Amino acid sequence: MQEQTTFRTQKIVVVVAIALFGLKLAAYLFTHSVAVLTDALESTVNIIAAFIGLYSIYLASLPKDKNHPYGHGKVEFLSAAIEGALIVFAGLVIVYKSIEQLFHPEALHSLDIGMILIGITALVNYGVGTYCVKKGEKEKSIALVASGKHLLTDTYYTLGVIGALIVIYFTHWTWFDASVSLIFACITIYMGYKIVRESISGIMDEADEALLESLAAFLEANRIPNWMDLHNVRVIKYGGSLHIDCHLTLPWYLNVHEAHTEHEKLTDLIRNQFGDSIEFFIHVDGCMPFCCEICNKQDCNERKSPFKQRVTWTVENIMNNEKHRLQ
Repeated sequence: MQEQTTFRTQKIVVVVAIALFGLKLAAYLFTHSVAVLTDALESTVNIIAAFIGLYSIYLASLPKDKNHPYGHGKVEFLSAAIEGALIVFAGLVIVYKSIEQLFHPEALHSLDIGMILIGITALVNYGVGTYCVKKGEKEKSIALVASGKHLLTDTYYTLGVIGALIVIYFTHWTWFDASVSLIFACITIYMGYKIVRESISGIMDEADEALLESLAAFLEANRIPNWMDLHNVRVIKYGGSLHIDCHLTLPWYLNVHEAHTEHEKLTDLIRNQFGDSIEFFIHVDGCMPFCCEICNKQDCNERKSPFKQRVTWTVENIMNNEKHRLQ
């Protein structure tokens, strides 16, 4: 159901991208403004990126199989990387056209009509882009978030173009057209770089510091006495899904059924906070004698030494390869 909703949203992005490109092209034919032209050129990237995002979301929704035991979600990172690269390319094209316009300016026409047309595209882009980002964050779809950010970037660029046309309309500074286009080209390139950077981080399984901070703080606030230690925590993103590996230290004398109950308490707690699209691999360890010093469990008949200090579950602690010991 989640994948179907994401897919439908991306189809809206495709339709909007094609329609708005037509409006921007019409605005250029009316005005002959290089800023409007570069805005239209950037929209061709929107169309290509929208189709790539649509296909990637379709692939990501496919079930796990023999060749893809963790699912197909990683394709969304690749899709977002391609989209970011296309944004950078569009920015470079805009830089070229802007410099050319500075040295060989063209007369501008019908600026009022052009402003109305691209103003409509800005409103639509902002609305659809905001919706896509919120929907993508909710569904944990990096491809949908990338599409939304792309549309929002397009909105800001279009607003800059409108501002430039207003100035030119009243001052007749034709050079201002190319100057504003050049500024927003640099912004476009930077936004594309950020999308590529985030996508590569996902492909390389780079740790999501914000997610780990949130997870550590949540578990620390909700830990129970039987959970003596949590370590070797790893969180990997697969599109809209998370894969969490960790070691949980429990009292050694719990039987298999009791240990499994503690395991379920932990997974249910995390799912209630971070969503259902999480796969767990939790290794349960029995406590060792040194654990007594960091265990504040009150009803333990097997205690070997008095409690000294509770270890706070921070990102550094829960990712540690060794069990926590008092220094």
